[in-house]
Parts: sequence; C-alpha cells; structure tokens
Amino acid sequence: MKRLLCMSLSLLGITLAAVGAHSSEVTLRLHQFLPLQAAIPANTIAPWIETVHEASGGRITIEHYPSMQLGGRAPELYGQVRNGVVDIIWTVLGYTPGLFPTAETFELPFMTGDATSGSVAFHRFMMENGEDEFKDVHPLAFHIHGPGVIHVKGEAVRNLDDLHGKKLRGPTRMITNLLGELGATPVGMPVPAVPESLAKGVIDGTVLPYEVTIPLKIAELTDGHTGFASYPGLYTATFALIMNKTRYAGLPDDLKAVIDAASGEKLARLAGQAMDDVDKVGLDIARRSGNAVVEIDDVAKAKWQAASQPVVDNWIAEMNRKGLNGVGLVTKARSAIAAAN
Repeated sequence: MKRLLCMSLSLLGITLAAVGAHSSEVTLRLHQFLPLQAAIPANTIAPWIETVHEASGGRITIEHYPSMQLGGRAPELYGQVRNGVVDIIWTVLGYTPGLFPTAETFELPFMTGDATSGSVAFHRFMMENGEDEFKDVHPLAFHIHGPGVIHVKGEAVRNLDDLHGKKLRGPTRMITNLLGELGATPVGMPVPAVPESLAKGVIDGTVLPYEVTIPLKIAELTDGHTGFASYPGLYTATFALIMNKTRYAGLPDDLKAVIDAASGEKLARLAGQAMDDVDKVGLDIARRSGNAVVEIDDVAKAKWQAASQPVVDNWIAEMNRKGLNGVGLVTKARSAIAAAN
C-alpha cells in the first residue's frame, strides 16, 4: 500500500511537472488582411514565424490567421492588437487615418523608390521619430511596398488628362488626396474590397504595387497599368508588424530577446525584398495577360510631380498646425532614404 502511495505521488509529481512545462510555452495569435499566398504573408510573415519558433526552441508558437479570419475589417486591426483581442497584427498604417501622422511622411508623392532600401529607411525613420505614436503597442518592424501603379479598366492612363473622370481606389487618405489633386475621383477602401468593386463597376481602377495584384487577380480585372520609368515612384503605402504591449512585456526576458533578434531592421529589409521580388512577378503577369503596360518617362513625370506638389504643401501645413514640424519630417525622411540606398 505504501509502495502504491509512493508510486502515485511520484506519478502525480511527473504530471504536475509536465503541466508546468507545457504552461510555460507561449502561443501568440497573428491576424492580418491578405491571403497566405500574398508576398508579405508568404515571404515575410511565414519565415519570421518559423525563425521565432526555432530560435525559441519551440517555446513560442505563432498562429497565423490571414484574410481577417478572426473577424472585423482591415481598418480594425490596430485596435485589435492595442486592446489585446489578438497578440500581433500586420496592417497598413494608413487604414487608421489620423493616428500615425509621422508615418504619412513616407506616403507623400514621389518620395520613395525600391521597397528594400525604402523599408530600411522607413523603419529607421519611425524608430527615431514615431515613438509617441506607438506608445500603446510594441512595434516589431515598419516597412513600405514598391512604387504604386495605376491599374484601370479600358484604355491605359498615359497622361494626366486620362485621369479625369476616372473613379480610382486609394488605400489611405494621403493617396486619395493625391488622386484627387491629379484629377481623378478618389474612392477610399481597403484592399480586400478592390476585386469586387472593379468587377461591379464601383470603381474604374485602383492604385496598387504590382506584387499585390497577383492574389487579387488585378490583371484579369483591368486592361492597363501605368507606372514611371525611374525612381521615385508615384507613391507608397506604409505597413507595420505590431505586438500587444502587455503581451510582449509579460514574456520572459529570453523570449523577448528571441522576438527582438528576429524583428527590427532585419525584418523590415526582408519585407521590402519580398515586395520587390514579387513586384517583378506581378509586372510579368500583366504583360503576359496582353494588357497595356505604360512607363512614363522623366520629362512627362515632371508634370506629374508639379501637379502633386499641393499634396505635399497641404500636408506640411497640416502637420505644422498639429505642432509637428512638417518640413523637418520631410527632410528627415529624405535623408533616411538617401542613407539607405
């Protein structure tokens, strides 16, 4: 009887030890708005998740929920991570207008070129200048996409006059402001709504980098694609991978170190490279579809830049009214871009 009692206590001790070991493992839920095969989910988020899992010795598991599978709309992602509904999100910062004015600096027209160096520059810029805007969360990395392209049904856009009367979707308030200044009728909407809106004629076209046209099948829904022959491109959108502040703070120091080591500028560069690589694939698909691909030369580009200058001027004035140094932010952004090239 005594032997059985000892054996039972020993087994109970083993069981409790196993439960304790299991409870020390960390499972994090990551929520984002694009399908798994899109450039960032497939080529940045997925390898980052694997890196964190392996470097933690399996102690951190990150569950990846694409295409808003946990509910809500894409503009709600920031609120979800801030409020602890999910642990990590990847989002377009411009989906929550007004919250991140510093990030908008990189959305100004004709600011950036390739996504790789631009993402490094943007990450550095935000870490140095955007701390107050992210005090309620724990940012893991900032990045941008490659040059935005105009995709339309019917005849391709070849000059500014071709924009007049066209209803074009823009992702953020900065970019819809730009489209309006250039003569189009801007329509703001998150990217998941674009294919249906094109198919139903709600919009005549959209602005997107080539990489995201692939999962959305934009080459099948439009006929013409217009970009610029040289950098900088028309615009870019800004993105961030963000973790809930309390969830991060509650991790053991060694697991914080694992996440830190896999994130930051290294992750920003990975995201930018993923965007650049898949931009080439998207452009090739557009060409193979038989669609018109237009690249505006530098002489004509000067007219577009002049037409877009009021967007920059108005934004600087707005930032100044908010107590921010608009010219200073633009100068710092351009310096960061030059240093990263």
